[in-house]
Amino acid sequence: MRTNVGLWWILTAFFFLIGIVYTAWNIIGHPDVPWYTAIEWVGTVALFFAGFMGVMIAFYVDRVHKAQGGELPEDVLTADIDDGDPELGEFSPWSWWPIVLAFSASIAFIGLAVGSWMVPIGFAVFLVAIVGWVYEYYRGYFAR
Repeated sequence: MRTNVGLWWILTAFFFLIGIVYTAWNIIGHPDVPWYTAIEWVGTVALFFAGFMGVMIAFYVDRVHKAQGGELPEDVLTADIDDGDPELGEFSPWSWWPIVLAFSASIAFIGLAVGSWMVPIGFAVFLVAIVGWVYEYYRGYFAR
């Protein structure tokens, strides 16, 4: 976690530095107008808010690291790759339901762009796919 904290602080400093450079560049690039109208506010605010979000995340990760007192496998120089390998759960490599779920999402999003009549069809396919995925171990060859 020390590495994560350091990376977040570096990212925070980067966003603040780029925000200052971006603001100064806009002021210098428009010498014919007053400085407060030369600033491009959307980019300036976005860069500084990204810096503030980096501060919040870095502070939170630092507090969590100090509260736990432990080290992650990434921070130990003698750690193996398997030390950081978590148990992710049980997945069905033969299952077709995730593809159907992706298809339902694509129908719904295309419906937002093309015609709103497709959105309910996407939601209906989603309901069928999510029920099928949840209950795939209760029927058929892999029933338990």
